[in-house]
Amino acid sequence: MGISLNTDFLKSYVSDADIKAQSPAVEKAHRDLHNKTGAGNDFLGWVDLPSRTPNALVAELMTLALEVQAHSEAIISIGIGGSYLGIRSTLEFLGGQPKLPVYYAGHNMSSVDLSRIVELIARKKVTVVVISKSGATTEPALAFRVVDAAMKQKYNGAELKKRVICVTDEKKGALRQIADKEGYRSYVIPDDVGGRFSVLTPVGLVPLALAGVDIKALVDGFRAGEQEYANSDLTRNSCYQYAAIRNILYKKGKCIEMMASFYPNVQYVTEWWKQLYGESEGKGGRGIFPASTILSTDLHSMGQLMQDGMRNIFETFVMINTLEAQVVIPTLADDTDKFNCVAGKELDWVNKQAYKATADAHYEGGVPNMCLTLDRADAFHIGQLYYFFEKGVAISGYILGVNPFDQPGVEAYKKKMFALLGKK
Repeated sequence: MGISLNTDFLKSYVSDADIKAQSPAVEKAHRDLHNKTGAGNDFLGWVDLPSRTPNALVAELMTLALEVQAHSEAIISIGIGGSYLGIRSTLEFLGGQPKLPVYYAGHNMSSVDLSRIVELIARKKVTVVVISKSGATTEPALAFRVVDAAMKQKYNGAELKKRVICVTDEKKGALRQIADKEGYRSYVIPDDVGGRFSVLTPVGLVPLALAGVDIKALVDGFRAGEQEYANSDLTRNSCYQYAAIRNILYKKGKCIEMMASFYPNVQYVTEWWKQLYGESEGKGGRGIFPASTILSTDLHSMGQLMQDGMRNIFETFVMINTLEAQVVIPTLADDTDKFNCVAGKELDWVNKQAYKATADAHYEGGVPNMCLTLDRADAFHIGQLYYFFEKGVAISGYILGVNPFDQPGVEAYKKKMFALLGKK
């Protein structure tokens, strides 16, 4: 089990000498990260979070999941950014039908979307998980006001208390005050883990467990990532190679990274990745712009630009080695469409040939690319991939010379919006 990095389509763009030249910067970034001497060192709790996550917490959440699944028909998850994307990306990646369907609120300000959530509460037996460190972020705070009112209209007393779960700060903030006042069950977001790094804290573990995800396997994969990417030797650490390669390409004018996959279940993983990398690196007039495509669908829309547009892009593909389901292509007696050449083949074999052709064509067209291949699309491997990307952006950000753990630009629009709303 694991994740492999293929760099065949980087040749002539990134040399062994280029990568070797990054070793001193990578070594320094590694020391700053593990010794907590770099910028943003008060938000490094995620680095050893896998090994610090108590098995008792995992067991508790799995027990809670059985309780909630017995009395609920759906989960409403309220959150935005890191309190939304990791949950959705995990469920979308794993596919299939969760034991409880999850509906999302608080990630936008759509009246239509929120009205549908209120209607859902009236029709079904639900459990609400509201996720916010402060409880004062506009979108989830307003969504929870509406949802909480709808829940109180339907439930009261002990029944209400067992159906609302708060994931928030241990001691302070508006949501902590609400949880304590109402007697809602609560779980703690660690002080030293920023939102976009929080998917394997209670932020993600609570709603994922309730939905029926094997969170033990998820945490095991996260732990495997911590062990796999702990070595500071650039030649032995594929996560650090990814970080170094990104910076090499950036210095050569490749300022857009396109995260591409031939598997639709990876779409929300790329959305999670876009927040992680965009918010971590985009500051001080620097940073690679993170974008994404799902192929082969987008080859019929974005394919022209990728093949023949401005040459300021590089690609990172995410592929899956073994699928849990296969479709075999049938034979047509008259071969009308001339595809009997692949009759008897599995459709995923064709999909993988499409990847090879695309990677090769884009490379020849001036788009260097690399590929991350996961053995399987399961909870273990998505946990490992999350750690790969988290460690990768920390190293990459330090090499770039920015603090990967703050987000001053996000605060700029909030101040202006609060002023328009008359919020103190």
